Amino acid sequence: MRLARPALRGPVAAARFLVRRVVTLPPVETVPVGRMLDVPGGRTFVVDVAGPTPDAPCVVLLHALGCTAYLTWFGVLAELSRTHRVIALDQRWHGRGIKSERFRIADCADDAVGVLDALGVASATVAGYSLGGAVAQETWHRHPERVSGLVLASTARLFRGHAGERLFFPVMTLAMHLLSRIALTQVERLAAALPELPSVELTDATRWGASEFRSTSAWSMPEVLSELGRFNSAPWTSTIDVPTAVVVTGRDQAVPARRQRRLAASVPGATVFDAPGGHASVVLDAERWTPVLLEAVADVTRRARGHRRLAG
Repeated sequence: MRLARPALRGPVAAARFLVRRVVTLPPVETVPVGRMLDVPGGRTFVVDVAGPTPDAPCVVLLHALGCTAYLTWFGVLAELSRTHRVIALDQRWHGRGIKSERFRIADCADDAVGVLDALGVASATVAGYSLGGAVAQETWHRHPERVSGLVLASTARLFRGHAGERLFFPVMTLAMHLLSRIALTQVERLAAALPELPSVELTDATRWGASEFRSTSAWSMPEVLSELGRFNSAPWTSTIDVPTAVVVTGRDQAVPARRQRRLAASVPGATVFDAPGGHASVVLDAERWTPVLLEAVADVTRRARGHRRLAG
């Protein structure tokens, strides 16, 4: 169906590709062990990787649509932990994330801060990929005092720009208004059947990727997409006052590069870091994508230190 392509391509398609075929993946044999954590909104899966020193800066990673904390970020956890304390969580309606009545980006933003509270972290750089980039923006908007910087990757201010998307998202919203109870029941049923914690062994990467992908119910996708279609940060991105980097995937067909660049242009002082691949680069082009992300995080961290000094 042509109207669905703009919204469904990208991380979901990448995960399906990973499940079906052997692809070149980041050379990772294991990932850090996570745990279930109680936050005000419920209970969610969290990975918390110590940095090189107790006072290392903290970065929170927010994953893509249809993925999990592990599935989006497994290739960068070890590298980022060389310089940062790294926290990643499964977002609502994904993997072992919170199962709420409806999926709301604002709730996901509150969950990110709830994780910071539970782990005793005062503030952090928030890095989001695609859907996670929308949540990262909303986290600053709702909790600016908790966000020291933003890294926004393969994302935008809004996700229904052309005519097909402007028709697709309202139709999806109407459908989910009628089906949300059924969808939530199916999502909860799958979650109840999952092992308490995901596997951390990646010796068979294809099997591991398939397991992570299947931990998110297909029923969650329309619900999340309908909310993503309502997201619009354009009225307030010009007020973002923390160091921000935008990682632009130049061959992106899910979130066109021009939208990513408009996001960067709308945020005062935002820096742009270009990655050559498409929307699934975080996994399928990790060799080229990961250094770009690391550079963006380092840039924001450096500027955030100066920002705090000036504020003080």
